[in-house]
Amino acid sequence: MGAETHFDRVALIGLGLIGSSLGHAMKRGGLAGHVAGYARSEATRKRALELGFIDSVHESAAAAVEDADLIVVCTPVGALGQVASEIEPHLKKGAILTDVGSVKLAVIRDMSPYVPDGVHFIPGHPIAGTEESGPDAGFAELFDGRWCILTPVPGTDQDAVEKLSAFWSDCGSRVDVMEPKHHDMVLAIVSHLPHIIAYNIVGTASDLETVTQSEVIKYSASGFRDFTRLAASDPTMWRDVCLNNKEPILEMLARFSEDLTALQRAIRWGDGDQLFELFTRTRAIRRSIVDAGQDTPAPNFGRTPKHAAKDADGEDDQ
Repeated sequence: MGAETHFDRVALIGLGLIGSSLGHAMKRGGLAGHVAGYARSEATRKRALELGFIDSVHESAAAAVEDADLIVVCTPVGALGQVASEIEPHLKKGAILTDVGSVKLAVIRDMSPYVPDGVHFIPGHPIAGTEESGPDAGFAELFDGRWCILTPVPGTDQDAVEKLSAFWSDCGSRVDVMEPKHHDMVLAIVSHLPHIIAYNIVGTASDLETVTQSEVIKYSASGFRDFTRLAASDPTMWRDVCLNNKEPILEMLARFSEDLTALQRAIRWGDGDQLFELFTRTRAIRRSIVDAGQDTPAPNFGRTPKHAAKDADGEDDQ
């Protein structure tokens, strides 16, 4: 191959949003000589081949990883241990094994026992996604300008880390390296908690539908509408996230509950100064996100119907 960031053969295990987008990104940049794919569903495998972001499709994960230089497991985190046990005997020495899960300590716990000597296991997390799923949801630009966090365990070969970092950079991502425990705490507040709150608010609104005679949906403005975008994310993925990042999520929920109590008190006692200070401070956070290039001030956040919610966090269905 040409540049050292290229791989002769890449295996994608899971061909939903992230897997298909990664396939498209590799095709766009010429980053792999051959892309092999696997998904549990025969219909998904057939569709992925039709869309052209993989070169071959296989009926088992084990077959897909044969002779692969890079293996990217793009399944919900709850399935990673099972996938790792299945592919373990078929991983070639020198290959890089990574994932796209939004929790990392649980991934290391579940996959590490099945990583053979000589295989470089580097957990990863591209912070990109939409509320859509399946092979048709993917597009090459998903990772452009978005962060991908790598969380190598102690003793990981540095050359392999640099090679995987360069690969994600060529896919369009900005790459950072982080300690796994710190990653899980950071993501608990910036991703996991917002999704959980969104699910809860939309659930509350659903309960109120009969009380308000369906006016919750009828008069939904941007605030509630944006909550429903997060709450439309894949339920299997978010069930697994909650179960596998339990302690950081519970800590952030406790902090949120304390802040919510303070907000309730300010509203009850008419403390306008405290309300104004909170709303001013949080408004500045929004501006800093735009300034950092992680969103746009354009109407509707610049999102198009097809590529909406580019900042939502997503893993793949298989």
